[in-house]
Amino acid sequence: MSSARMPTIFIPHGGGPWPFVDLGGRFGEQEMHHLSQFLIQYPKTLSRKPKALLVISAHWEAPVATLATASAPEMLYDYYNFPEAAYQIQWPAPGCPELAPRVAELLHQAGFATDSDDQRGYDHGTFVPLKVMYPEADIPVLQLSMLRNLNASQHIAMGKALQPLRDEGILIIGSGMSFHNLRRLRQHDTPDLSKPFDDWLKEIVTLKPECRERKLADWISGPNARQSHPREEHLLPLMVVTGAAGSNCGRVVFNGLFGNAWVSGVEYCDCHSQTA
Repeated sequence: MSSARMPTIFIPHGGGPWPFVDLGGRFGEQEMHHLSQFLIQYPKTLSRKPKALLVISAHWEAPVATLATASAPEMLYDYYNFPEAAYQIQWPAPGCPELAPRVAELLHQAGFATDSDDQRGYDHGTFVPLKVMYPEADIPVLQLSMLRNLNASQHIAMGKALQPLRDEGILIIGSGMSFHNLRRLRQHDTPDLSKPFDDWLKEIVTLKPECRERKLADWISGPNARQSHPREEHLLPLMVVTGAAGSNCGRVVFNGLFGNAWVSGVEYCDCHSQTA
């Protein structure tokens, strides 16, 4: 495989507008710093600057795979009960409508119906973490929705269809959280609740492709799975990037607390060893 192939990555996107607004320690100051430092540093680990970013955010579901084709997307402030400053954040990265036909072509070849939306802006699963990662806002971004059916196997298959984009200079980013139970996020016993599923997930993503895909498709069998994800939309971006990984190896590139929950970030690329 060419060393020019882009990796594919699943990032924790935190909560609401977390790094840009004073939230009074809601998610833990040290914990927010740890995650922000990971996001800041990650682009520096890439061998070259991506031509574009294809982002699958936990905050967009549609009946079929839908592409956001605005050339200059606005901010979609899809969070609630935050200070007024949270609704003034800007991240003026250009859209990438010219990439949409290529993505649609690959999805069609794999049997997926597609649609487009030229009005949708960047939701906070996109603009918040990417504002940390790429503050210059100088890389075009195309958002791709998840499927409203929340079927894990179908999201893995979507990712497999998108794999050729990595050889075309496109960085595929899944933006979600490996723990997403808002009622439990800040409770004192949440570290103990979240850790078994997080540990299970960290092991699964390092397995060989056929094994990790099978186990992720059956994620509900993981320890404390439903307590960690009462609804699985924040886990499914990981399924897409896992599918897009193909035969590449996986490794955990971030692990830490956010709020009181253990969360992880995962990268797939050519250069890491796998376990059986």
